[in-house]
Amino acid sequence: MTMAPDMQVTLRLPTRTLFDGQATRLSAVAPNGAFGILPNHVDYVTPIMPSVLTLQLVDGTEEIFGLDEGLLVKRGHRVTVVALRGVRGDDLDTLRDTVEASFIQMDEEERQARSALSRLEADMVRRFVELKRPGS
Repeated sequence: MTMAPDMQVTLRLPTRTLFDGQATRLSAVAPNGAFGILPNHVDYVTPIMPSVLTLQLVDGTEEIFGLDEGLLVKRGHRVTVVALRGVRGDDLDTLRDTVEASFIQMDEEERQARSALSRLEADMVRRFVELKRPGS
């Protein structure tokens, strides 16, 4: 592997890409604690805990993200993070509010989807029972 000043970082959610760009440093939290990755770090795979992930971009600015559980894979000069849910924050003070509002909305949408799925399953079982009745 050649030495590189930066790495390609992609943060993906089930429905969209949250971030895709170059960074010089990444910090996140795994089950065994916080860690950091630099561009020439050894290849690495770890689960990610619900926490804050920070990126130092090549222009020196910092991006912060609130992520739910997921997985981080570093291979070569590419880091891919996949998470169930995530939001980009402007700063740590407002990130908490953004995470709470966004995740509460997602939880409600998931609850509604599960409820609709349960109704569909119950309807399907009812229709199968009707099909099996003699003389129907």
